[in-house]
Amino acid sequence: MTIPKAIRRAAQLNEGDVIALEIASDHLIVRKVVTGSDKYSCAMQETLGEWTSPEDEEAWGDL
Repeated sequence: MTIPKAIRRAAQLNEGDVIALEIASDHLIVRKVVTGSDKYSCAMQETLGEWTSPEDEEAWGDL
């Protein structure tokens, strides 16, 4: 998922930040996770390195 630059700025999301997705009724909630507070997300973060390649950054970096 790519979060548009304007939204990342407004939410103060930075490269390397961990986010969590939740469903509440018919809404998708995206929240910033404080590292170390969510064991599942911290464990998953290590498996997602394939999505942070230089090629991905070049392709999606200006969004």
